[in-house]
Amino acid sequence: MNDLGATLRAARVAAGLSLDGMSRLTHFSKSTLGHIETGRRVVQGEHVIAYSRVLGLSIETLYGKPFDPLRMAHEWLVRETPVHAHLRSGRRIGSSLVDTLENRVVELRHLDDLVGGRDLLPVVQREFEEVQLLAKEASFSEVNGRRLLVAVGELAQLAGWVASDAGRYPEAQATYLTGVAAAREADDQVLVGQLFSSLAYQMANVGDPADAVLLAQSAVAGAPEAAPAVKTLLRERLAWSYARARDKTSALRTLGLVDEEWERRSRNDDEPEWVYWLNRHEIDVMAGRCLIELGQPSAAKPLLFGAIEAYSPDHVREKALYMTWLAESQVNAGELDEARLTLEQARTVSGSVQSSRLELRMRQVERLAN
Repeated sequence: MNDLGATLRAARVAAGLSLDGMSRLTHFSKSTLGHIETGRRVVQGEHVIAYSRVLGLSIETLYGKPFDPLRMAHEWLVRETPVHAHLRSGRRIGSSLVDTLENRVVELRHLDDLVGGRDLLPVVQREFEEVQLLAKEASFSEVNGRRLLVAVGELAQLAGWVASDAGRYPEAQATYLTGVAAAREADDQVLVGQLFSSLAYQMANVGDPADAVLLAQSAVAGAPEAAPAVKTLLRERLAWSYARARDKTSALRTLGLVDEEWERRSRNDDEPEWVYWLNRHEIDVMAGRCLIELGQPSAAKPLLFGAIEAYSPDHVREKALYMTWLAESQVNAGELDEARLTLEQARTVSGSVQSSRLELRMRQVERLAN
């Protein structure tokens, strides 16, 4: 048994989780986790990330040494993909390959927490293009075909999000819309809502907020059967679009609906994996951002302070981004010295993460503070 596998097993057992329970929470199969823990399979970075999230432990605690997510992204880029390997041996695909692809979508999505868009985009783009190719050229059952289309849609959302983080907005928009087509063909209206909502978020930030409002409204209206966590996410982005459009009444009303929807969650909800990151702190951050847009910086500051303090130090981009919003609230409250200090701390936190979104925010708020 290798040391890292033994560490993961010990952490799981200490948390009182069975292999079955860990499998349900990580989306890795029970047999895969068993092989990882007993040293019969090499532990990859994505496995450690999964254990870290489920068990609430830092990556450093599990690794016992500094973790380099950027190196993981580069290793992923040079590794042969399952699609490429499969197409060498035939065109007919079964459920095992689709299982693998679904797991890779989850792994890439979690890697986005740790790697900036400019570094991660080539990795996600390659995966997205190859899964699209598989959907067009391979043969499969109706059930596997639908699952494959959903994977294309989910990869499109991730690729669009990463492209937007890298500052490649037209490419992001085209990718989101490609995903919409796949999700519609798979009859996954909730995923369609997620894709339209993601595009609306980009439009609210760098496009016409009025158009963003219309698109975000469509995303909410088109997913009436979504789980409460999904409805929370869709309404969050609608609230942000309203705030960017300076519609104070609608923004505040929608933030109230966000809170109501979040309180409806239960353990029995059938939530898609892509809402894994949404929690009370993330909701508070979005509320704080909306309040700043609406000219209420004093109300925003405690929400942002609490969320930033609770945020994982591994997620440097998000933590630095949220600190820029705190700095903007301080500027708007006339606290310029505090704002400059917060921005300096955000620079330190961000390190060398390659995120155009973060760099743009830093420049915008630095101009306000000077």
